[in-house]
Amino acid sequence: MPPFSSRVERVSISGIREVFEAAGDDAINLGLGQPDFPTPAHAREAAIAAIESGQSDAYTSNKGTLELREAISEKYARDNDLSVDPENIIATAGGSEALHIAMEAHIDVGDEVIIPDPGFVSYDALTHLAGGTPVPVGLRDDLTLDPEAVEEAITPKTKAFVVNSPANPTGAVQSPADMQQFAEIADDHDILCISDEVYEHIVFEGEHRTPLEFTEKGNVVVVNACSKTYSMTGWRLGWVTGPHERIERMLRVHQYAQACASAPAQYAAEAALSGPQDPVDEMVAAFEQRREVVLSGLEEMGLDCPEPAGAFYAMPKVPEGWVDAVIDRGVVVVPGDAFGARGEGYARISYATDLETIEDALAIMAAATEAVE
Repeated sequence: MPPFSSRVERVSISGIREVFEAAGDDAINLGLGQPDFPTPAHAREAAIAAIESGQSDAYTSNKGTLELREAISEKYARDNDLSVDPENIIATAGGSEALHIAMEAHIDVGDEVIIPDPGFVSYDALTHLAGGTPVPVGLRDDLTLDPEAVEEAITPKTKAFVVNSPANPTGAVQSPADMQQFAEIADDHDILCISDEVYEHIVFEGEHRTPLEFTEKGNVVVVNACSKTYSMTGWRLGWVTGPHERIERMLRVHQYAQACASAPAQYAAEAALSGPQDPVDEMVAAFEQRREVVLSGLEEMGLDCPEPAGAFYAMPKVPEGWVDAVIDRGVVVVPGDAFGARGEGYARISYATDLETIEDALAIMAAATEAVE
């Protein structure tokens, strides 16, 4: 058998899947990173109409339908007070492909990419697959990424850094001042800021701002998706936006890897973005209620948990053996070190499930806490 590439040998299947399998089929799963709400009806109906009319039978433009890109552009005007040219948007197969093509278009062998630690598992893996070297940077006590720590980690080999707000796995939301500073760091050092904003609308405290607002030299690209905001994880529809020159380079990767995003999903996404936003508001309100229940339960157990300001994750500090004890009792949580070495001693809990299930899981976690203390 011929040898495999060194890039693929440097990554492995996510350890999160191993946790799911170890817990068994009957376990309460607080490890999933997807909303438990249905895709909004108007989005589903738009996809059905496109399929039944034959409108989605053919390839779309590589960048995606103009109507979808116009809807995304209007979203930036509405939500971020930004003018984004539809020509500077690529519809992708979820946020994952958007991250991938951003890395592939900008990273050469030996380049360094600064990533949060703990941080979303794809940042490390996609840096390796692009031939780069991940440089993990620890977080503040509140689990936000410190711009000064990012700047201190910059070397002559640094090509890019990743910002994720609201964040997976921590639920942390960066302040507007932080986001402005990230843009300034990118401009001052002439490196790329990749801003992962897939949880942008799931914010309970503070506000979401994008560094795209603050860049003066075009050194920011934004990755986003319908997955979390519109509960469309299975539709695999995301996008990337940034300056024209960067988009055109990312398009070269996208057109050979993907050709175009799924046509039915594009019509669904257009409807989701352009239609009523009530389902989003209702989902966020439910997540906030669940967050309060989870934080109260963790506090009663005596576990310290930085209060998540967004997304649908809590990341408490836990005693040694706690994760195994919880999983052995039938509740799936993810060990913090699955998201980076500095995640050791933490666990990620997803509250993307109903309150009754959350309360049952908290009772089991309380028993596990008593057992290991």
